[in-house]
Amino acid sequence: MKFCRSCRSPLPGPFLDLGNSPLSNGYLSEEDTHAMEPYYPLECYYCPHCSLVQLDEFEAPDRIFSSDYAYFSSYSSSWLAHCKAYVAMMVKRFGYDRDSLVLEIASNDGYLLQYFTEQHIPVRGVEPAAGTAEAAIAKGIPTDITFFNTGYAEAMAARDDRADLIIGNNVLAHNPNLNDFVEGLRIALKPHGIITMEFPHLLRLMANNQFDTIYQEHYSYLSLNSVQYLFNAHQLEIFDVDELPTHGGSLRIYVKHKTDRVHERSSRVAEVLDKERRAGLLDPVTYEEFSKRVRATKRALLTTLIAIKDEGKTIVGYGAPAKGNTLLNYCGIRTDFLDYTVDANPHKQNLFLPGTHIPIRHPDRIRVDRPDYILILPWNIGEEIMEQLSFASEWGGKFIIPIPEVRVIDA
Repeated sequence: MKFCRSCRSPLPGPFLDLGNSPLSNGYLSEEDTHAMEPYYPLECYYCPHCSLVQLDEFEAPDRIFSSDYAYFSSYSSSWLAHCKAYVAMMVKRFGYDRDSLVLEIASNDGYLLQYFTEQHIPVRGVEPAAGTAEAAIAKGIPTDITFFNTGYAEAMAARDDRADLIIGNNVLAHNPNLNDFVEGLRIALKPHGIITMEFPHLLRLMANNQFDTIYQEHYSYLSLNSVQYLFNAHQLEIFDVDELPTHGGSLRIYVKHKTDRVHERSSRVAEVLDKERRAGLLDPVTYEEFSKRVRATKRALLTTLIAIKDEGKTIVGYGAPAKGNTLLNYCGIRTDFLDYTVDANPHKQNLFLPGTHIPIRHPDRIRVDRPDYILILPWNIGEEIMEQLSFASEWGGKFIIPIPEVRVIDA
């Protein structure tokens, strides 16, 4: 029997099966493509007790987020703009200054903390992937190359070095040890400190058919209801929430100690909780209906690509995001459909996508090869990408957007 990683209740069977897939950030060298790849079941479970949607833990985080982890946050201009605006808002709203300490968990390459540093606010990053952490250190951002857990938090408290602000962007879903992680947040936070966490909103995932965001690195899929249950269990209270457009639709929660009376609870918390209830996120039937939509999307995408190839047209991909690897592996799309994909991140170029073995090239290849169609894998920044590739109109190129439904758009 399987048990919920948040509340430890027994779980019913999976509501969604995306087949077996390799690690979505496990990019391959040419030599690796001739070796055996490990594949893991992508099965989603819903906990009727605390409403957490989750995968099994087949691979430990220290293997997934190793030194060669290839995701660098700074390669998206729209994401950097989002982070810069966040820092300006937080400084204005809560008054952080030279006497504050800002701690970011999963701080990656310093993409966000750099904006606090510009305002001379002390920062510290915690990042387990050495490659990205070293990029942050090179920018002058103090970064501990380790995982955040209760042990790390207890060491902070022992040094009387707790944080005024703890930030975690897209990290909560990446941790299979949710209770240890949240208990660490409680220990590391000053009595009147604030935690903000951003994560893709399960409501948007379900409503917009974002099944490709399901992969092994994401152990959990979070609603406000499930996160409130988790934080309440550790004497932490969500006092405000923002609905954001990032990553196809995210939540930013604001958290305090339950004993803190400084920050009042916003009405937005109750509004989002009710919105989730009305959308059916507390009803198991909703998840069964979602599974049917996923299967229909697979059929529609394959039908579109087959028709294009039958006309003798060329298709390439744009981007090499983890979500794209879920989509391609689930749909069985390999080099018989995509000649290659391109990515602006030099750490991915000249590697191969896991499972499908589609080669990753420099974006300049598109201008040289003039493909008929470009499949945009990071659809959440599709507008940004289509603007960058508007020159494809010179040869009548078209874009394919796979999510939430398959669309073909003239360049």
